[in-house]
Amino acid sequence: MALHVIVGAGPVGTATARLLAERGERVRVVTRRGTGPEHPAVERIAADAGDTDRLTALTEGAVALHNCANPAYHRWATDWPPLAAALLTAAERSGAVLATVGNLYGYGPVDAPMTEATPLAATGTKGRIRNRMWADALAAHRAGRARVTEVRGSDYVGVGGTSLAMMTLPAVLAGRRVFLPVEWDAPHTWTYVQDVARTLVAAATDARAWGRAWHVPSPPAVSMRELAERSATRAGAPAPRLIRMPYPLLWAAGVANPFARELRETAHQFAGPFVLDSTAATATLGIEPTPLDRIVDEMVTGLRAPALR
Repeated sequence: MALHVIVGAGPVGTATARLLAERGERVRVVTRRGTGPEHPAVERIAADAGDTDRLTALTEGAVALHNCANPAYHRWATDWPPLAAALLTAAERSGAVLATVGNLYGYGPVDAPMTEATPLAATGTKGRIRNRMWADALAAHRAGRARVTEVRGSDYVGVGGTSLAMMTLPAVLAGRRVFLPVEWDAPHTWTYVQDVARTLVAAATDARAWGRAWHVPSPPAVSMRELAERSATRAGAPAPRLIRMPYPLLWAAGVANPFARELRETAHQFAGPFVLDSTAATATLGIEPTPLDRIVDEMVTGLRAPALR
């Protein structure tokens, strides 16, 4: 059984740990509090992943070091640089493949479907931080000091997803109005949490994937309105009542709310079409995206389960 070390036990870290454990691999999940999924093949370790020596010791003998960490949104500028440096150094010292869960912030505002060749032209702080992390990892790979890969998905949907869509659905299923600063009818790519885990594991264990980034195979883009309507229909809920919040209100909300303030940087993702091309990963790694209706059924079931208990 190969050993995989996973840093982070959020939605993707947990899904990755379970996927590997169910395949019969050994899994070591590293978080500050020792959290993670319960499974006989999963070892949960409480440690600071920013401690390079400690992380290196925990990664010795591993085939892959999966970076599924996600510092608090408003602390990226403070927390990501030392954490990313520790992860890369641990991979260099141990020989484990560094497989990082990235995102699309690094591309900045776009006016066409994003491919892995889309320029990394971020104008915001969070996008530039992610681009620096990837540039450092790629430099180590090209210098022969490490083997690295990165998988990038769009806004996460499915149980555990944390996108605006997932925040919207409870109100939609309850028949309440939804007031957000989004273009409800713009096509948008949604990425399933389980598909992120599948792509991450495939990229970490396939030498063809090393030295480049991959987009997570995702269903064809649909607007937030269509996603809400599909969810309401499959749940037997009333037609969604969706209202666009003027952008100045989001700006004003950010004065007092750190999360709303951070959303300003990524507001462009919901102001118009935001479409991901993920054909390369499907063609090379053989991963097909989970059908959207299956994802919607899971979301509806998951959101309604607490009310049924």
